[in-house]
Amino acid sequence: MAVETKEYRAEAKFQRVSPQKARLVLDLIKGRGVQEALETAAFTKKRIAPVIHKLLTSAVDNAKYVSGEQGVDLDVDNLYVKLALANDGPRMKRIRPAPMGRAFRYQRRLTHIVLAVAEREAAAGLVTKVEEPKAAAKPAAAPKAAKVKAEEPAAAPKATKKKAAKKA
Repeated sequence: MAVETKEYRAEAKFQRVSPQKARLVLDLIKGRGVQEALETAAFTKKRIAPVIHKLLTSAVDNAKYVSGEQGVDLDVDNLYVKLALANDGPRMKRIRPAPMGRAFRYQRRLTHIVLAVAEREAAAGLVTKVEEPKAAAKPAAAPKAAKVKAEEPAAAPKATKKKAAKKA
């Protein structure tokens, strides 16, 4: 039986920034705890960072509200950014004047930003320790090293024709 974690979302649509630029900030906060993500968004020097900060606080407020309405016990300190997406929105076609009476077309991109926060499982813990079998790892590595060392002296550089002629 898998325990389903509730996910709380917030969206900001039609933002006047390209998705590529928004993803730069979203990649910084993805997977982090909410408090750390808020601090990162607050001190990031990108134009979209305040919008993402506001969106993240909205997602946390949504989590508080929905958990209160449903009677679910929610630990706000245990929330993390589960999903951070910047999808393409519609494009605004614009025209820039060009030399000799011509015009160049360009596109202003819009972005739909989606943030989702969820609660971490407290039972698993934040740090997992992986143990390696030490007895099996060291003996297997030693014979390979001995074979390589044994082969190195046998493989001597071959004498070229010029060196053979000088010796004779």
